[in-house]
Amino acid sequence: MKILILFSFLLFGCTDHSGHESKTETASEHASHTYYTCSMHPQVRESEPGKCPICHMNLTKVVSQLDDEVPEATKEVSKLYACKDDATITSPSPTICPIDGEEMVEVIKNGAGEVVAKLTLSKTQVTHFDAKVFEVSSMQMTKDVRLLGNVMQAQEKESNIPLRVDGRVEKVYIKSEGEFVKKGDPVVDIYSPTLISAGEEYVIARKQASKEANKKDYRDLLRQSEERLTNWGINENQREQWFSDGEVKRTITIYSPTSGIVTARNAVKGKYFKEGQSLFDLVDLSTVWVEMDVYEVDSALVQNGQDISLRFGALPGKTLKSKLDFVSPVIDPKSRTLKVRATIDNEDGALKIGMVADGSLQVNLNSDDLVVPRSAVVDTGKRKIIWLQTADRKFEAKTILTGHIAGSFIQVIEGLSAGDKIVEKGNFLLDAQAQLFGGYLE
Repeated sequence: MKILILFSFLLFGCTDHSGHESKTETASEHASHTYYTCSMHPQVRESEPGKCPICHMNLTKVVSQLDDEVPEATKEVSKLYACKDDATITSPSPTICPIDGEEMVEVIKNGAGEVVAKLTLSKTQVTHFDAKVFEVSSMQMTKDVRLLGNVMQAQEKESNIPLRVDGRVEKVYIKSEGEFVKKGDPVVDIYSPTLISAGEEYVIARKQASKEANKKDYRDLLRQSEERLTNWGINENQREQWFSDGEVKRTITIYSPTSGIVTARNAVKGKYFKEGQSLFDLVDLSTVWVEMDVYEVDSALVQNGQDISLRFGALPGKTLKSKLDFVSPVIDPKSRTLKVRATIDNEDGALKIGMVADGSLQVNLNSDDLVVPRSAVVDTGKRKIIWLQTADRKFEAKTILTGHIAGSFIQVIEGLSAGDKIVEKGNFLLDAQAQLFGGYLE
């Protein structure tokens, strides 16, 4: 910034003293005021050359035409009065507060649209000042909201393989977590006295039903026995094998009722399980979730049903399409982000749990809002300022309230009107000039 101020000073502060120009200027134009100042401490002004009393640098000569003297900067401050106990009750003029009956106190209203500095450039300065002016107007802007997240298992696709009857594990067919299990695959052999007794009852009931086919009691007993075994995970082939052998073996194989990838292997040989305890936890990865974070500043722009494009580092050149199907109602207090989620088909298994996803949302903003180029806005950290050209050589700085940024443009919520001519190129030189001559009032 100091280099920019020096450049502005050299650009704007120097005048041409050539003999030819002095002959062509009129007497009124030639009238000038000369003083010496420090480029690092512009508050220092001396009538003669010398050293800066603060930093001891050589003072720089400044020549300004009398008719083009830079006027003192003005700051328009509007007065406002409010109740002592309730600041929401205000009045533009002093009056009595209707709440407590006391006189309202004065507050300062520093909002968007305030003029915080004015500059009038000399004719010499204008010849060196190449400003680019932009006329404020409304425009349809499309904001590209970027999201970063990762692939995770879909919770509705989670399942497990429970033991449906008390028993002890005698053999485990699943070797490790991450193994894919298909529906109908054997998972464990168990020893269960309860299940063995139920199997023997089935064999007896079926033999009796075969001999006494006309008796309803035997048929009902057989049906009840089949239902009990089915509920405990015994399939028809196993029942047929028992009836064919005429007995139930000591160990009974349990088959998987679903398909998925093993995420937890709880079954261990010799371990006793009670009814309902999970032998294996599974997840079906044919469909996965992509959970992403949206920065708080963009959180109001996302909603369910929006189209989203997703890219993955492991799939270069490939873009997957989906829709947002979940938007969290809560901002994370630590990261100040909002969780959103999309569901993607993953039949080929290309997407792995934990993969990083780069998402993009295209959001159309309000086409009635005024927009200006981002380069026209001077952001001081405390406020956003924009320079307007009010005449050929006259400029003023205003504070503005901005909205969303889309590409090279930014929304203006307050502070400007359609048709205003703002300085898009050269605004930082105006800013430096105002700071050099103490043009801003803080």
